[in-house]
Amino acid sequence: MSTVREMLSGVYPPMVTPFEDDAILFDGIALNVNKMNKTGLRGYFVCGTNGEFKSLTVQERLQVFETVVKHAAPDKVVMGGTAAESTKETKEITVAAAEIGVKLVSLLVPSFFKKIIDDDVITEYILEVAEASPLPVLIYNNPSVTGGVLVSPDVIKRVARHPNVVGMKDSSKGNYESYIRAVENEDFYILAGSAGFFLDLLKAGGIGGVLSLANVFPDHCVALYNAFTDGRMDEAEQMNDVLVNLNKQVSGKYSVAGVKAAMNIAGFVGGIPRRPLRPLTGVQLRELKKALVSSGYMK
Repeated sequence: MSTVREMLSGVYPPMVTPFEDDAILFDGIALNVNKMNKTGLRGYFVCGTNGEFKSLTVQERLQVFETVVKHAAPDKVVMGGTAAESTKETKEITVAAAEIGVKLVSLLVPSFFKKIIDDDVITEYILEVAEASPLPVLIYNNPSVTGGVLVSPDVIKRVARHPNVVGMKDSSKGNYESYIRAVENEDFYILAGSAGFFLDLLKAGGIGGVLSLANVFPDHCVALYNAFTDGRMDEAEQMNDVLVNLNKQVSGKYSVAGVKAAMNIAGFVGGIPRRPLRPLTGVQLRELKKALVSSGYMK
């Protein structure tokens, strides 16, 4: 895959970081990658929200990158979440990720000092990292985990002009159309950050998605994407109805703990979250398994 568009066209799972007693299960990460290598996934988004990167040390993040890069098949693209609160540390992690073999980086915007993080701060952060990055940079917009800090369409319009800022993973609700309208650069690409609006974003001009359900049902998520790109819209709509409902029952209801539990049920290694986050209770696990079976995707 020689172009950024080719690298971003398709489905990525936001890879989880499995834990047991707060220790990273690196063998579990390897197992997950080896199983997913056999699917039609475009690649792997590593150390994002579902990867619990805020609960990892920088050294652990780099070790997770190394594990995924080592086991990823040649046709899979590894995208790494390299954001930190400071521009300086973000640049350092980004350069280290490139040396490991990551091919694209994604930046969740700073949020700790929310009151003084405005459009100018966010713009300068993205552009300074992009200027220093050896790799193409995507913006990761997810106000649900940044205390409500939202990347505005004006920020997108400004940063999309930089040749090394190539796209955006949008996990906000109801904003993707404004981002698509704001972009003047045809080489800037929008990816859905949720199965809840993946098909709608594709229809509006997006080119891919980073879907938590792809950790559990990679083949079904890819099948939806392929149905859309092949023009089989009735089939795409039918699959979308199932995936949207499943998304509500898994990550929508239980967040990362639900994604990990669903992976465990499906034969992957989800492990449990790192404390202080809690795994699902027995009652929640039974409810989750019932929802998975009801979807028809699992026996």
